[in-house]
Amino acid sequence: MNERGLYWFGSDLRTADNSLLCQAAAECGALACVYVLDQRWLASNRYQLRGMGAQRQRFLFETLADLRRQLAAQGQTLWVFSGNPEKVIAALVAQLQPTVIYRGEQVGWDEWRQWRALVHQSAPSLQWRSGWQHTLLQPAQLPFAIEQLPSSFTQFRRRVEPLAAATLVATAQLPPPLAPDSVAAQVAAASAAQLVDLVAPAVATSYDFNGGSAAAHRHLDGYFASELASSYKQTRNALSDWSSSTKFSPWLALGAISPRQVAAAVAAYEQRCGANDSTYWIIFELLWRDYFQFYAYRYGAKLFAFGGIRQQPPLTSFYPQRFAAWCHGRSAYPLVNAAMNELRETGYLSNRLRQIVASCLVNELQLDWRYGAAFFEQQLLDYDVASNWGNWQYIAGVGADPRGGRHFSIEKQTALYDPRGEYIARWRGELGRSYGDAVDQVDWPRQLH
Repeated sequence: MNERGLYWFGSDLRTADNSLLCQAAAECGALACVYVLDQRWLASNRYQLRGMGAQRQRFLFETLADLRRQLAAQGQTLWVFSGNPEKVIAALVAQLQPTVIYRGEQVGWDEWRQWRALVHQSAPSLQWRSGWQHTLLQPAQLPFAIEQLPSSFTQFRRRVEPLAAATLVATAQLPPPLAPDSVAAQVAAASAAQLVDLVAPAVATSYDFNGGSAAAHRHLDGYFASELASSYKQTRNALSDWSSSTKFSPWLALGAISPRQVAAAVAAYEQRCGANDSTYWIIFELLWRDYFQFYAYRYGAKLFAFGGIRQQPPLTSFYPQRFAAWCHGRSAYPLVNAAMNELRETGYLSNRLRQIVASCLVNELQLDWRYGAAFFEQQLLDYDVASNWGNWQYIAGVGADPRGGRHFSIEKQTALYDPRGEYIARWRGELGRSYGDAVDQVDWPRQLH
């Protein structure tokens, strides 16, 4: 209890089932809790898109506000900065003089490099501790090293499925704050950052996604209070029905709820209502998510490479007008248009539609898959670096798919999942303008009409 701790929150925005926070509580006599909103997420990136759109920002701010309330209930506080994470953490270290810094393990390449840079430049006496916070399985449980991750999900699943029992960690009583709130302003000034007041952007949405652990548990409890889990496998491919899938992904992405908590809820439901293929399939999907987390950690920068993990570039390129038509629901494909309208307006899209629009971008439009992945990153409430970029590689044939990519027939998918055109009508997917290629890569991102 003698350490002076700094807990740097990332994709673990909860106090319950947070093993690293429990470790900090056990080791520290005082603790500072911080979150740093990387200002680069709100600026234009290499794809001329923002790393975080308004829907994602709203959901994040709601989640952080909920975390602040959780911490306040224990006499703690949460400082939220907007700036360069490396500069902010360095300023916090200089101002607070912590002896230990805690951070949930980050699978994203940029986040990993930030962590390594800070560790490298710090004093030898400063301890840096990370913990695996965002998967159902811990790396220590795996029957192989992450460097020997199986090349396909099926191989991975067969080896780890017997290990998928959930063990929850009790919520710890936290020590008092390391410093008064007045210090936060000094840190912000020293690091050219800003303190964030967590006023969420006012954006409209058609869905009931509210950020934070409280909302996550209301949704989790409500889902398993019904009998929806018993038919999940049969309904999960529906295009837009709220009750057709679990909708846990936005809260999982930010760590407002943990995969272990979801798995524990599945087990309790099976005890009460019985197990079947559908309840198993919820765990199956959690294992898919785990696979991509380990995959991202294993391959690092290759997750973002045009040629993927095998460095075999696909025969696609970049056509600005085609990409703009895809983004804005003006392609030649009504189902794709409807899906892209839903995505832009709500920040959400069913898994089936994500596969269809990704396949369209890669196969019909012959576009560089990374632009599609970057657009999803900007738009999706449930954006997760590993799942997003790993799934896009999978569709593009440069990732973990042993079949070398997926090509969905848009006509067939429309007939199967929207035979009456109800989804297309709801999301205004009527035939858009045909794309041309009069604008080349040099002109992007010129306004395209």
